[in-house]
Amino acid sequence: MSARETPTELFKRSLAQTTRALAGAEEELEVTFGAEGPRLSAGKIVLPHLPRVISDPDAQRIRGQADALALKLAHHDDRAHAKLRPSGAEGRAVFDAVEEMRVQALGANALKGVAGNLNAALTDSLERRGATRMVDRSTAPLADALALMVRERLTGQAPPENARGIVNAWREEIEREAGAALNQLEAVAEDQRAFALKFREVLNNLGLGDEIGPDERADDNDESNAEQTPPQQDQTEGEDEQEQETPADMEMVESDIDMDTDRTISVESDNEADEQEELEEDDPGEKPIRPKSRNEPEDPNANYKVFTKSHDEVITAEELCDGEELARLRTYLDQQLKPLQSVVGRLANRLQRRLMAKQNRTWSFDLEEGILDTARLTRVIVDPMSALTFKQEDDMPFKDTVVTLLLDNSGSMRGRPIMVAALCADILARTLERCGVKVEILGFTTRAWKGGTSKEDWLKAGRPPQPGRLNDLRHVVYKSADAPWRRARRNLGLMMREGLLKENIDGEALMWAHERLLPRAEQRRILMVISDGAPVDDSTLSANPGNYLERHLRTVIQWIETRSPIELIAIGIGHDVTRYYRRAVTITDAEQLGGVMIEKLAELFDEAAPEERPPPRSPREHRQRMQATA
Repeated sequence: MSARETPTELFKRSLAQTTRALAGAEEELEVTFGAEGPRLSAGKIVLPHLPRVISDPDAQRIRGQADALALKLAHHDDRAHAKLRPSGAEGRAVFDAVEEMRVQALGANALKGVAGNLNAALTDSLERRGATRMVDRSTAPLADALALMVRERLTGQAPPENARGIVNAWREEIEREAGAALNQLEAVAEDQRAFALKFREVLNNLGLGDEIGPDERADDNDESNAEQTPPQQDQTEGEDEQEQETPADMEMVESDIDMDTDRTISVESDNEADEQEELEEDDPGEKPIRPKSRNEPEDPNANYKVFTKSHDEVITAEELCDGEELARLRTYLDQQLKPLQSVVGRLANRLQRRLMAKQNRTWSFDLEEGILDTARLTRVIVDPMSALTFKQEDDMPFKDTVVTLLLDNSGSMRGRPIMVAALCADILARTLERCGVKVEILGFTTRAWKGGTSKEDWLKAGRPPQPGRLNDLRHVVYKSADAPWRRARRNLGLMMREGLLKENIDGEALMWAHERLLPRAEQRRILMVISDGAPVDDSTLSANPGNYLERHLRTVIQWIETRSPIELIAIGIGHDVTRYYRRAVTITDAEQLGGVMIEKLAELFDEAAPEERPPPRSPREHRQRMQATA
């Protein structure tokens, strides 16, 4: 320790060195401290700002956060994880949480000090999430319970005291259904791929096997065939296997790979899309019926079916949660995101200055009528024969505007992404409201995992083929466009409620938000969609072609972008949305969301509003018109 080095600086320096050593990296790994930590990005680990006085518990907690990120660098392969990751939202959440426990267990078993640090960080994280209140299955996440039980088997450490309720709520069923498969994980803990494949047995035993996509099952089959098939295989068997892989299967495999890939995919041109559609039309495999003509302004729902809408709901946040709990959840949200408020707040102030500049009024002088220009009265005093001059106030051409924020409330948004989305919606709504721009905040999810009542009705009806959408929609109104922000502020806390975030059916949600905007009287209407993945609903995709929901989403987007006066923009969190939307941006980290939202809105306001198109017929009006002419 040098003479000028403070205890905090010494702690930072020693923590950076130990983190690099644990990660197996030398000087190329950068360890920094910021408001957005803890997080891992390319070549950099970001940890939270240190408190002014570092206590022993604080030091151990921060060491644990650093150790967890370092171990992930050392023992985790993002590409292999993405390839083996289930496609369903609940399956993804479980898979991610268990993989995190696997890499941490490797460090905890090797170093006793690291085990203590990781335990302190885990306990603090659970405490911040309110784990002590999660004592039954309606509030206790299966992903957390299963991850803690895997940790228990790999390290021998019991769950932290504040998470006992989460584990106890699920332990009996997990042990009964998947206990034997869990016992086999310890033997393959050091091999990420072998561990992931073995963990699939756990998912199958727990009834989550249908969340493993066809492409992932093919990987499993390839590996098992490689182990079991003799080197000299009969040629006839190979031909039989090729015959079993139908064009429809290939189409579903390609669709699932396209939906789940983490690679950045360039936007397809219209010509490329047309060529792809023509190729698909030649494909004899099973797929939804196409419109008879691409040139007619078809109903975007013409090829989309819904088995039943009787269980769908459009509900306000106040109806889903009582006022006292909403206030508590809002307080929790504010505490979690306090470090980010200053960063996003500065960006929002910049947007406000740009908008207010567009609304500034100008004056025209030396007019023959209007308001008397008192600044030029000296002319009359000097020359009484001079005429009085007048001035007139002119408004800048700033159109009356309304903005709708449509937030993905799917299970994969759980944790940091949904927190940041709620905060950004909060600050953006307050900023735009001060500028005279109305804001509506909506969310979309489903009422249940794996279909809910709609799927039960389908089963009772004898499983008719091609039933269409098979889940109960839940569309949430957090803030209507005409409601003042002070009345709706606490509603965003609802996103922190355990059990709210489930599946995502984007196409119908987009049409719902569009239909709410369409009759608005404002001259300019903007719809901003924030999502972290392609539409996924396991019950629907298991009973229909694998790209059923994705095709509907593409049709709805094209209809809005080409037929509607509403301006559509999308932001993808860790998911390439540029292949769906013309005006879109993809971010890799939720912490980038605030800046991107504000920047894209600023760009829209800088652009001239699009030429007015006649309002499109809604799908309902289109159907009525077609029935009348039939």
